[in-house]
Parts: sequence; C-alpha cells; structure tokens
Amino acid sequence: MILMSPPCQPFTRIGLQGDVTDPRTNSLLYILNILPRLQKLPKYVLLENVKGFEVSSTRDLLIQTLENCGFQYQEFLLSPTSFGIPNSRLRYFLIAKLQSEPLPFQAPGQVLMEFPKTESENPEKNTIDAENKIERKKIEPNICFDKGRQCSGKETILFKLETIQELDRKHHQDNDLSVQMLKDFLEDDVDMNQYFLPPKSLLRYALLLDIVKPTCRRSTCFTKGYGSYVEGTGSVLQTTEDVQIEDIYKSLTNLSQEEKITKLLMLKLRYFTPKEIANLLGFPSEFGFPEKITVKQRYRLLGNSLNVHVVAKLIKILYE
Repeated sequence: MILMSPPCQPFTRIGLQGDVTDPRTNSLLYILNILPRLQKLPKYVLLENVKGFEVSSTRDLLIQTLENCGFQYQEFLLSPTSFGIPNSRLRYFLIAKLQSEPLPFQAPGQVLMEFPKTESENPEKNTIDAENKIERKKIEPNICFDKGRQCSGKETILFKLETIQELDRKHHQDNDLSVQMLKDFLEDDVDMNQYFLPPKSLLRYALLLDIVKPTCRRSTCFTKGYGSYVEGTGSVLQTTEDVQIEDIYKSLTNLSQEEKITKLLMLKLRYFTPKEIANLLGFPSEFGFPEKITVKQRYRLLGNSLNVHVVAKLIKILYE
C-alpha cells in the first residue's frame, strides 16, 4: 500500500496555487513517474490533500497514471462531521485498488461527499461533478458598512459582524443531533489559565472570533497557527455558559478600550488544549506528547494532522 499526503501549499485556495509548477509538488510527481515502471505495483493507494486538489492539473496526472496502471479508484471530499465529530475539516481523499472490476460504490467522474454507504442510498445528493474544472467560489455574505445603504435581511449585521444567514447556519449545526457535543472531547483536570485569550487579542480580534460553547456541535478547522494567531486558525471556547455572546457584543458600542476588555473577559474565552484537539482528530485517549514538546509545537503538529477516524474508515473500505 502507498499512503500519500503530499504538500498542500500548491493547491490551497489561500495560496498561489502553483500546482505542477510549484517545487513542492515534485515529490508526488516523482511517485507518479516511477509508479508505471515498478516491477510489482502496490495493491492499494490512499492519498490525502486539501480541498482544491480535485480541480488541479496534478490531480489529472494522478488519475491518468492510476488508470494506465490498472487501478480502480474513487475520490472523496470528507469531513469528520460525517462521523458525528463536531469539527469541520474538509479534505480531499482518493482511494485506489489494483483490480479490473470497478469498486462497488465507484461513481465515475464524481467526487463523493459522503462515505459509500450513504452514497448508495442517495448517490446524486452528495456528489459534485469532478469534470467541471471551474470551481464555484463560496459566496460570502455581504457586510454593509455604509449606514445609508439598504441591506437585505440576510446581509444585515446583527452583532460580531454576523448575519442572519451565518447565525442560521450555526444554529442548524448545533441542532444536528447526529453530531456529538464538544463537551465530550474536553479536558476537565488541567489548569486552563495558560489557554485563556489575553486582553490584547480579545480587543483586536473580538469581531473575528469563532466562539463555541461546550454544548455546541461544531468547531472550525484547527490549523498549525492555532494558539499563535487568532484569525481563521480555529474556534475558541466560551467557558461561561450563563453569559450570552449577543448581549456582550451589543454592549460594546461607545465603550472605552478598558470597558470593552472588561466586557469581553466576562465570556472567559480560551483556546482548545492540544489534547482536546487531538480528541477531536480521533487520536486514542492514551495519546500524548513528550514533555519537551512545547504547546506551540503541539498545535503546529496537530494543525498538519489528519482525522484518524476518516483515514481508518477509508482504509477499511479499501480492504473490504
């Protein structure tokens, strides 16, 4: 079996998208070059990368090589939420098997958005057309900074730069009973003082934080910058559940910086601990880091990790 997780920078949507011209793609291109020349081909292949890889030229070369070598394959875009885990971590996966017969769940030209069992029940609901190379850009809600301009209901900012559309999405996620609550993944016997957000970060990034409670059934993707950077690196946890986020944010208007900090501190926002992130990623309960590894290093390692449950499920599907 060949397991691959090549560098994602050439394909990530926030990068330069250098694709095959990016030197960091060379390791994968080397594998694709030697694969047809091997005396004995591997029976199984599993590859992981970021969303965006599925519309890359490198992906096309990968598919062409696998087909020429006699592999049957299927592509996926999967998130841990499919396992009832309250963490969004959408990733591209490809599994391939060296055989002449198609895989039982194989959907030519499609990228499956769920695991095969779900697909067999409703194959059209959760697929996208892999042949359409023009990726649809995510439509972001418009934020109206001009007080004189009329905004539609879905665009009106309620608080914390959040729109009705955004709040509806979060409400829907938190009411999805097929997903566990975050409290099932939290530590309860650790000193949390080092994980609370400092006042300076609260004041600077207050409007950008993705705030969740232990009873929430969602969290955003944790990146390697978590703990060092705030914006877009992962959710933060509100530890005072009896305080309403909306009340705090709506009270910030016209306050001094010191008064704003006092209000925001009432939420007692903290970072998730490395162990809690590892729990969300599916690492076993006995997993731990060597003591010499700093908290920052732990966040970086976890940010580059995969969800264990997703990978294990795909390997199991390959072997069935």
